[in-house]
Amino acid sequence: MSLIARVLEANGLPSVIIGSAKDIVEYCGVPRYLHVDFPLGNPCGKPWDRQMQDRIVRQGLGLLHSAIGPNHTVLSSEIWGSDEWRQQYMEVNDENRAELARKGEQLRIDRSVRERRTV
Repeated sequence: MSLIARVLEANGLPSVIIGSAKDIVEYCGVPRYLHVDFPLGNPCGKPWDRQMQDRIVRQGLGLLHSAIGPNHTVLSSEIWGSDEWRQQYMEVNDENRAELARKGEQLRIDRSVRERRTV
């Protein structure tokens, strides 16, 4: 998305990236970036939390007007909740190891089936 934003901007279309991977997005040099300190995959907030999502999207749209120059980053004031997600994010332990292995195997099977259909 970062590279697409740069192409859009080069062609006169303003863009805003909303995301959680600050180091990566800033490295790509996007014109406007709203950083949310959330688990990856949740840039606009918690699932089903429409009020939070609305606030984040509005903040991103506001950035279109308030950015003072290229490569402008704004940190969102939204909070995921407790920092507990940081300790649990992508954690593999004895309690979830078998379930994660089962899901991984199912994903490999599904991918293999899709690849055979396209050949």
